[in-house]
Amino acid sequence: MTTQNTNNRLAPSVLNADQDIFEGLQTITDYAPYRKEASISQIEQAQVEMLKSQKLEAQLKAQYRAALDAARQSEWMFHNTILEAKNAVVAQFGADSSEAQIVGLKKKSAYKRPVRQKKSA
Repeated sequence: MTTQNTNNRLAPSVLNADQDIFEGLQTITDYAPYRKEASISQIEQAQVEMLKSQKLEAQLKAQYRAALDAARQSEWMFHNTILEAKNAVVAQFGADSSEAQIVGLKKKSAYKRPVRQKKSA
């Protein structure tokens, strides 16, 4: 038997096949395995644990998506208020002020003025 890599999730098709096999095992009236791990009660216990873990995972994924959405919205709100603050600085102090430069804008006088090109002969 090959080594199992338990770091990877099982495919849903494998889990569905396992569920079908378990339902089939439950119909066998004289099923009495020698190993305790293969008993119906152990399989039921493992199934309950699996379903509980999957439910918790789904709940945590929903909480994560909600937190992700809230963080994205608050980032945009913060960014938009910073843009408004930049506009307020330009409106209050002017586009060529040192205050505009403090908030990350380039002074209007720092832009290079266009120079006429001479026509070549």
